[in-house]
Amino acid sequence: MAEVVIVADRDEAGRLVANEIARLVRSNPQTVLGLATGSTPLPVYQALRESLEGVDVSHVRGFALDEYVGIDPAHHESYRSVITREVVEPLGLTPENINVPNGAVEGIEHAGADYEERIIAAGGIDLQILGIGTDGHIGFNEPGSSFASRTRVKTLTEQTRSDNARFFDSKDEVPVHCITQGLGTILRARHLVLLAFGEGKADAVAAAVEGAVSALVPGSAIQLHEHVTVVVDEAAASKLSRADYYKYAWANKPAWQGI
Repeated sequence: MAEVVIVADRDEAGRLVANEIARLVRSNPQTVLGLATGSTPLPVYQALRESLEGVDVSHVRGFALDEYVGIDPAHHESYRSVITREVVEPLGLTPENINVPNGAVEGIEHAGADYEERIIAAGGIDLQILGIGTDGHIGFNEPGSSFASRTRVKTLTEQTRSDNARFFDSKDEVPVHCITQGLGTILRARHLVLLAFGEGKADAVAAAVEGAVSALVPGSAIQLHEHVTVVVDEAAASKLSRADYYKYAWANKPAWQGI
């Protein structure tokens, strides 16, 4: 079972996860992070500015979860731009060490395999940050995605495009295709940290953590991993049947175990 940590708000979640990442970087300056985009991980990246203060991060490496296909990397909402703006520049990471899938149409047929090779060459991902969509997707692995899938091109559902339209001038501007780490790729990371906030994510969180393991709920793949931490606020935890136990277990967890 995943460890579920129920916190008061996004800021507390951000500090909790940032402290764990800072601990990793202090113990291994070449830590490899899996970087999610969107609004959910922002509290983590913001808290990292303080947690990593005074720490040499020049050798930290990172791999973004996904990228839109056919979007100009210089576009404000390309994930290359987002990662640069929200993670690389504020934290002072070395840009050359941060990888994003290549969403260019030319060469897209082998871009997934190329990305897999780069992750393997880096020694794998130490800690993968994840969000979860309202339909249970993680990364851009839409319902029906194989648990064995690797980085590949996917067609976004209408719901995901609607959810992401807030980042664009209109839904019509949201690309139809993406390139994303597969569920099998995500499950190779040594530690998964899934964050979710707000009542709108409550059903997806409950299905992923306590529901059946099913390709129709891609987030349920986390149940197959040996080291998973789910960090949610009270609203996102509101549909969890064992919320009281999760709170009890966290309150009595030995501090040396971390998350």
